[in-house]
Amino acid sequence: MNSIDQLHKIREASRRMPLLSSEQINSALKALANKIRADYKEILAANQKDLERMSTNDPKYDRLLLNQERIGNIASDIENVEQLPSPLGRILAEKRLDNGLLIKKTSVALGTVGVIYEARPNVTLDVFALCLKSGNACVLKGGSDAMYSNQAIVKIIKSTLREEKIDPEIIQLLSPERESAVELMNAVGFVDVLIPRGSQNLIDSVRENSKIPVIETGAGIVHTYFDKDGDLEKGKNIVFNAKTRRVSVCNAIDCLIIHKERLNDLNELIDELQNKNVEIYADHETYERMRDSYPEHLLRLAEESSFGTEFLSHKMSIKCVDNFEEALEHIHKYSSKHSEAIISENINTINAFYSMVDAAAIYSNTSTAFTDGAQFGLGAEIGISTQKLHARGPMALEELCSYKWIIKGDGQIRP
Repeated sequence: MNSIDQLHKIREASRRMPLLSSEQINSALKALANKIRADYKEILAANQKDLERMSTNDPKYDRLLLNQERIGNIASDIENVEQLPSPLGRILAEKRLDNGLLIKKTSVALGTVGVIYEARPNVTLDVFALCLKSGNACVLKGGSDAMYSNQAIVKIIKSTLREEKIDPEIIQLLSPERESAVELMNAVGFVDVLIPRGSQNLIDSVRENSKIPVIETGAGIVHTYFDKDGDLEKGKNIVFNAKTRRVSVCNAIDCLIIHKERLNDLNELIDELQNKNVEIYADHETYERMRDSYPEHLLRLAEESSFGTEFLSHKMSIKCVDNFEEALEHIHKYSSKHSEAIISENINTINAFYSMVDAAAIYSNTSTAFTDGAQFGLGAEIGISTQKLHARGPMALEELCSYKWIIKGDGQIRP
């Protein structure tokens, strides 16, 4: 089936989705979670075919990798979504006018959501679960790197929908070829919103070429600022976790900023990173402090390109600043407005950081690894928006809804 036929099928299927009850939706999600666990070997076999085509040194390898534990976690996320209240039909505002008209502002599904993404097969399940729960159909265009994994997952989803007496055409997986992305970006009248998830190049391409409204899920160029009043023990744990927990995800730290008054603590602050073979790109001041203590083969002198880079690997830059204002300026210059953090015991400095930094998620004294829909209690996420209109930060059920006005009258006419 070609992409045009798939778009026609999903347009028809999406029109009937408002007829689904919350009970039907929840039953299907619960059944899907169980089926994912039961059929994990089928998914892993397909995933192995994808993994065999990718170098283990590729930063996307970890994103592509599935195992029984990860599949179990994905199934748990689906169950979490199922247990959340439905975002549909909520009365957002209500008032009665002097002429007797009753006006209600009511939440409704966006309609059909398109997602273009790279080597992350978990996204296939996260997106479907959130879309079904919020009453949306979904068109998915995954990358060729995850082709076999995505096909196996969508096969299981469609099988579950049939068993639950729900039209399986409410989810469409387009061909991984580039032509499908072009057709999706031009699917006016078929798709209501398009969400790109992946590299900055992918996001830029979708934003620049799509005729469909786009919600950006920007790259995560993430900074953590260790202030002159920062606690060293907290800082060591936070930096280590934010950098090494999973290096291939968008909430991992890319640049450590350190106040010059804490340079004497720098080596201890980042010492454990060498145990994970983290390659450091240090500016001149921090390089001089580290050259006798950090492994030579892991230490590089930073260049301009070392800053403002989303590494997605075991790499991190370090920048020394003279004061708080210079830290803010560095973040302002290089941030992608995803997640930014400060480590400090000075409440005034922390509050200033909250106020002055422009990002979707701003942290104090904790790891940026928490920028995640499931961690925020949203069940899962369809992406992390770095823009300001409609949605910002982890996007889940509420962000997949719009609203419409319901007006009840009793014969009123406008004079």
